[in-house]
Amino acid sequence: MNLKTMNKTTRSNFITYAMVIVAFVVVQAMASTGGISSSLKGQLVPICAYIVMAISLNLTVGVLGELSLGHAGFMSVGAFSGVIAAIYFGQTIENTAVVMILAMAVGGFFAAVVGVLVGVPVLRLSGDYLAIVTLAFGEIIKGIVNNLYVGMDASGLHFCMIKNTLEMEGGKMLLNGPMGLTGIPRIATFTMGFVLIMVCLIVIFNLVNSKSGRAIMALRDNKIAAQSVGINVTSYKLMAFVISAAMAGMAGVLFATNFSTVVASKFDINTSILVLVFVVLGGLGNMRGSIIAATVLTVLPEVLREFSEYRMLVYAIVLIVMMLATNNPTLKNAISNFTGKFKRNSGKGEKVNG
Repeated sequence: MNLKTMNKTTRSNFITYAMVIVAFVVVQAMASTGGISSSLKGQLVPICAYIVMAISLNLTVGVLGELSLGHAGFMSVGAFSGVIAAIYFGQTIENTAVVMILAMAVGGFFAAVVGVLVGVPVLRLSGDYLAIVTLAFGEIIKGIVNNLYVGMDASGLHFCMIKNTLEMEGGKMLLNGPMGLTGIPRIATFTMGFVLIMVCLIVIFNLVNSKSGRAIMALRDNKIAAQSVGINVTSYKLMAFVISAAMAGMAGVLFATNFSTVVASKFDINTSILVLVFVVLGGLGNMRGSIIAATVLTVLPEVLREFSEYRMLVYAIVLIVMMLATNNPTLKNAISNFTGKFKRNSGKGEKVNG
């Protein structure tokens, strides 16, 4: 396979795949040889979850062109439904990989269903209504989870919104209102996170390069022109939004199964804004940039822990530099000119050698 004969988009996609694979191999090698601290090793699964959150939100914000401020709400729906499913299936299935796949399927499904319920009425409208509704949605989900009680006994799962009305014969509490989920099986691994990232990248890249993806980007660039050629605005918007929500739900399952206890406040507006920062810094529509931004900004606070006095200063400087590097046209042109000269020089060298 020759990268030079590929078109620009395909080559860029393969470079992104290669970057993720190489990073996974290097980190795995370092972890096995003790080259990574225990605290940083504990961040590997959350980093993978945040990467999936970033690229899924980039599908909505960068590719579709709609602003979502409650992406953590879909993560919350996936996390709580997926963990309950993991505990339920874990009683009869011993293989943790199978349990994880089933939990992600359940979490992604429920997040997608909620995405449809949110998207159908809102995506028909123009303007910033999606941002307003998703912002409210995230807080509504947090309120519902804080008042939801789920238990499990020999007869199955039991749900109620008032603790005293939960009737069980023995069994145990799974979701205990504001106390959150307890006794979560810690089955998430870095390998599972890597696989989820690759699956999400493949889905997004194939969608963007498909006929549906071109229709979605046409709606983003010029909605009136897209409508004039017969593109169904609501259907294509809903497609991208629901896929994004489903991926966020699966990221929530991955994140939650890395801890023994998870509460609803973990998936608040601050998490949504943090993921949005990943997307903006990485570049709208740039999946590779989102991966790098999510990784750097998740690892950086842990790396700078030793420099407590200057940690926030360095963090702010890195944010500014990343913003300039990814969104400054002058810098982009300079990098493009430099790489262009390098390619021309290497091409001349090949001709001389030939």
